[in-house]
Amino acid sequence: MVKLENINNISLSDSVINLDHGDPTAYEEYWRKIGDRCTVTIRGCDLMSYFSDVNSMCWFLEPELAEAIKELHDAVGNAATEDRYIVVGTGSTQLCQAAVHALSSLAGTQPVSVVAAAPYYSTYVEETTYVRSGMYKWEGDAWDFDKKGPYIELVTSPNNPDGTIRETVVNRPDEDEGKVIYDFAYYWPHYTPITRRQDHDIMLFTFSKITGHAGSRIGWALVKDKEVAKKMVEYIIVNSIGVSKESQIRTAKILNVLKETCKSETENFFKYGHEMMKNRWEKLRGVVKESNVFCLPKYPEAYCNFFGKTLGSYPAFAWLGTKEETDLVNELRRHKVMSRAGERCGSDKKRVRVSMLSREDVFNVFLERLADMKLIKSIDL
Repeated sequence: MVKLENINNISLSDSVINLDHGDPTAYEEYWRKIGDRCTVTIRGCDLMSYFSDVNSMCWFLEPELAEAIKELHDAVGNAATEDRYIVVGTGSTQLCQAAVHALSSLAGTQPVSVVAAAPYYSTYVEETTYVRSGMYKWEGDAWDFDKKGPYIELVTSPNNPDGTIRETVVNRPDEDEGKVIYDFAYYWPHYTPITRRQDHDIMLFTFSKITGHAGSRIGWALVKDKEVAKKMVEYIIVNSIGVSKESQIRTAKILNVLKETCKSETENFFKYGHEMMKNRWEKLRGVVKESNVFCLPKYPEAYCNFFGKTLGSYPAFAWLGTKEETDLVNELRRHKVMSRAGERCGSDKKRVRVSMLSREDVFNVFLERLADMKLIKSIDL
């Protein structure tokens, strides 16, 4: 058995590196420097009940976490929390499923069509087709959707996989016919300028992509409508009988540290994350520019209310492409780089999604292998 502390010492020169998933291990160094400030001690007699707050609609939501969520959004200025119900889930994946279930169960006519504008987060397809529910049905690309009847549009902004800022696409005049779920997993200052305080009926957030603590499996939804929130809570009760209290307490502790340090010059996590992501994107664009193989999207600059200046976007994923009829996922695989095929995201084989959130040594090996692939002329989109 390989000891955990020796894993990072193993040579990566001949290893397959997996950048298909978005495992956010890039932030480990920051949290290592923070030390014990995020340490939580839980005794054997603590947190034994199912219930957190019997007077709350979401009775398994720890009050400490609810308060930390509100305060962090207020400090960052990225989402409105007043006059909303907070629903906690086992990551935003469960919350997205809960929201689709809630909206479709209240629609009256079923099955409800579920769409997202391509390129879209590939897991949306799996989430809406896996259980073969009669309440809703995946209808694919929102750009092509023209079916009559109730529908749910999933909007991810910044978008996963291509990092663009998104709004709704379907936009029918009958507001009662269409509902929207906004996934703001990446609407944080280290990925994109915070241009406004988002204010929508259903907004999803995930702990993993803010801080890198994917193993805690915590997400939350900010929901305006009481009946929708109730249906979401019912779904989570049936699905998992609530959410781990240990994870919630840890999350609350870390979110409080984020809030306390977000104006600091030396400990600001968002500043640290922004500089790291900017550095990685500059290196990647440098390799692409010198190569004759790849292309990358360009992102406009915008004024960031959090940082108080105009900044660029540095998405969590690179939407890598070529202009030739090349199966890019297989080309990368030949160079021992695993990526997510564009076809899974509603695009084509000339595109792949590559995680920018790996450990530094893995990211550097990725750049080296990318530089060795010289097959076609590169372009900027």
